[in-house]
Amino acid sequence: MLAFLRAMVGHHDADDCFQETFIAALRAYDRMDGTHPRAWVMTIARRKAIDHHRARARRPVPRDEMPEVAAPEQGGGLGDLDGEVWAAVGELGEAQRAAIALRYAGDLGYREIAAALGCTEEAARRRVSDGLRVLRQNIDREEARR
Repeated sequence: MLAFLRAMVGHHDADDCFQETFIAALRAYDRMDGTHPRAWVMTIARRKAIDHHRARARRPVPRDEMPEVAAPEQGGGLGDLDGEVWAAVGELGEAQRAAIALRYAGDLGYREIAAALGCTEEAARRRVSDGLRVLRQNIDREEARR
């Protein structure tokens, strides 16, 4: 789940979202139906990531200072994929980004992805497929510029 959150909100904010996810999960535990507990927790994590992005969009950004850009971390818990690929994933639309992060960072199957995203299994497969296609195109385009 931490790898999923790193893919969704970045390494720096993932720990906070991780804590918020488990606090929310503990509060809602008695309402869980028990059919897909992993997908249930990942759904909470996804919603916390969305909340993080919404809150971040509302914060004022100072204009007289340059924002500090963190250096990409080596082996940030995202498997063999490097920071550039995850940065490209971050540029995808929210549905595709979440589906790819759940699949490759969260290591969920399509049934669990569908439960986490509130869609059908076919729609989850399509989101991952479309996201990978767009990701390949963007990476190929970027490599052609170099």
